[in-house]
Amino acid sequence: MKAGTSMTESLNLTVDRRDGLAVIYTEGYINNQGGEEIARAAYKLLDEGFKVLLLNLAGTKIVNSIGISILIEIIEKMIEINGKLGFCCLTPTIDKTFHIMGLAQYAPIFDTEERALAELGELGELGGHRG
Repeated sequence: MKAGTSMTESLNLTVDRRDGLAVIYTEGYINNQGGEEIARAAYKLLDEGFKVLLLNLAGTKIVNSIGISILIEIIEKMIEINGKLGFCCLTPTIDKTFHIMGLAQYAPIFDTEERALAELGELGELGGHRG
């Protein structure tokens, strides 16, 4: 049943749980379905006690408006729980879109995963576990 995957149809996620934070790697198109998959993964991580999340979008070339609105909902949830969501490895187009749409105001954007982990990791050590 392995049909050819199309970037406009599917999004693959990989979650890497680390000490104090979790990284969600995306591969594919972030539309309404992809955004919902990210939200499910993010909310599951929050339920597990993670308060610092990093979305690595290196494998994503396109995010549509519905995908962005779902990402904004995740950012709002992170703010509500005093958590932090960061993005890294964005294409220039997605980076520009996130700045125009205001996501960059509430969620830091990093060029590399290493830089993101260095800055967000400090936050994870301070408040990433339930106490």
